Amino acid sequence: MDEREDLIEGRNAVQEALKSERPIDKIYVAKGDTDRTLGRIIAKARELGIVVVDCDRRKLDAMSTTGAHQGIIAQGAVREYCSVDDLIELARSRGEDPFIIACDEIADPHNLGAIIRSAECAGAHGIIIPKRRSAGITAVVDKASAGAAEHLPVARVPNMTAALQELKDNGVWVYGTDADAPADLWHTNLTGAVCLVIGSEGFGMSRLVRESCDVTVKIPLLGQISSLNASAAAAVMMYEVVRQRGLGKLNG
Repeated sequence: MDEREDLIEGRNAVQEALKSERPIDKIYVAKGDTDRTLGRIIAKARELGIVVVDCDRRKLDAMSTTGAHQGIIAQGAVREYCSVDDLIELARSRGEDPFIIACDEIADPHNLGAIIRSAECAGAHGIIIPKRRSAGITAVVDKASAGAAEHLPVARVPNMTAALQELKDNGVWVYGTDADAPADLWHTNLTGAVCLVIGSEGFGMSRLVRESCDVTVKIPLLGQISSLNASAAAAVMMYEVVRQRGLGKLNG
């Protein structure tokens, strides 16, 4: 059974959903759990006209898909996905070169959430995920992203290779991460319009996706382990893009 995409669980995730003005029908709060943080969230929800319901913690436990709701669950509209063209247009509207992350069959929702969190922090314009063999934007992903999924546009596509071709047709260079790539990250030009492809946890990029990449690069590994976790590799790649674009000085 597919996980519900209308639930938002945990304090950070609900708070960010309120900031992003995502449509929310109700917020359920465990009786007796109200502290200063929850109080601020509840006040903001009521200010926005959202119904707040006090309920028994056991009800929250039964509703929860994350197993860590922190005493609060919001029920809102099912997540709306955007198109690849929307991501390109968002970058253009900001006068920026597109910076997009494509996740090739990332099945672990915690990994996908962590990638979304890093992407939002790194200033990416959005994420692309496939409709099949991939986690969607569920409550688990939303919570793992610390609410970043409420701010970062996500395109869910039927065919990843077609999506990458659409990016290439719009002048975006596609870079794939591959442990056997001839070039390493530090000696690869990642300026301009960029899409970084992050392969699945167990098998990396699929053959057709790898063949769709303009360039494949590897992250230098100095220890005994042969690879990084997918979300850790994604974060390293993203911040090399940030470094090469010279944006790091904005917060330095």
